[in-house]
Amino acid sequence: MPPSPTANVGSFKLAYIFRRLFKPMQPASLAETGLFTGAPQHEFFCRVDKLAPVSRMPASSNPYTWLAGPGTTIPNTYIFEGKSKSTEDFLLDTDTVALLVLVDGQVRYEQYFLTGGPQVNWLSMSVAKSFVSCLVGIAVDEGFIRSIDEPISKYVPVHPNSAYDGVSIRNVLQMSSGARWNEDYSNKTSEIFQISQAILGKGSGLDGFVARMVKETTPDTVCRYNSGETQILGALVAHATKRSLTQYMSEKLVEPLGFESPSFWITDMHGTEMAYAGLNLTARDFAKLGELYRNNGIWQGRRIISASWVRDSTSIDSPIREAGQPYVGDHKFSLGYGYQWWIPPGYKGDYCAIGVLNQLVYVNPDKKATIVKLSANRSYGTSAHGETNRDSENVEFLRTIAANM
Repeated sequence: MPPSPTANVGSFKLAYIFRRLFKPMQPASLAETGLFTGAPQHEFFCRVDKLAPVSRMPASSNPYTWLAGPGTTIPNTYIFEGKSKSTEDFLLDTDTVALLVLVDGQVRYEQYFLTGGPQVNWLSMSVAKSFVSCLVGIAVDEGFIRSIDEPISKYVPVHPNSAYDGVSIRNVLQMSSGARWNEDYSNKTSEIFQISQAILGKGSGLDGFVARMVKETTPDTVCRYNSGETQILGALVAHATKRSLTQYMSEKLVEPLGFESPSFWITDMHGTEMAYAGLNLTARDFAKLGELYRNNGIWQGRRIISASWVRDSTSIDSPIREAGQPYVGDHKFSLGYGYQWWIPPGYKGDYCAIGVLNQLVYVNPDKKATIVKLSANRSYGTSAHGETNRDSENVEFLRTIAANM
């Protein structure tokens, strides 16, 4: 995608060299923080702009502050897999830094821990995927993208016969393109390892990586969670609108939704945004996407995105995307999938954006609730079969909070 004109790649390189020379005992980049090793991460997720090149978004010129509603408490316990569990222990064990509960647009509960705070930008991880999906929907509404049934390669240059050559935008939104995706961080031929190298600028960066990804299955036959899908969706937004992802988000979400705090995207070393995981916002500004969707695309009386896009994004349209069918790594995951949004089992109308280390924006329209949980779960990715990840448990925890509001 066109690089962001606001990316600070040059100054980051100089700062990186300085830290390596004069502060050799401290991480000089995100790659050196020990992700997925059990090392604490809360000291790093709050200052990502010191550890990676970024593209900045100013706060809205008309910031919106959430109304304060009647204060409330959250349940002391919740049920997961038939067992009663302690809320206090869960928040501690997952290194929770922020828990924000909105009901009907009013703050009912707000607490910060560790390095979190009301003005602290926090790394989204894959919560960014739901923001990118929203931007694709807005670009469709505005006519920059004619139809999501068009091939994504009509807009984004890719190699002939590569994973995304001729594949529909819809299939990519639904993590069902058929692209190969290996989540093994220890395998240097795996896609997750290669995309990490692309962030460092190798192989023509993130754009080069998605352009040459490999086909594995027929499109729309398997739902396989794949961060490359969101990266090429970010490129789609940039190519279709002729603006960087930073610019388009600033114009279409940050400004009209009244984001209160300056924010930023991580970029690769070419200035291209890390669309699949690199968004950094405060908890209060993360919540604004949830509230926009809870209100079917309307914000303070103004339509931002079509109601049909919100509905389709948060619905399941195929057995391969039903709860328990999408593949994450080498196993099936307990939630279903829409357009870059997860749908919990049971058809309760709720849905959520989820990122590794337990970042969540959870929306329950029936309860008029939007809940943000930001975390730095140091144990994430340290068990063979994901037992320490606690993704499904986080969803059930937030469902319990919503049910008690």
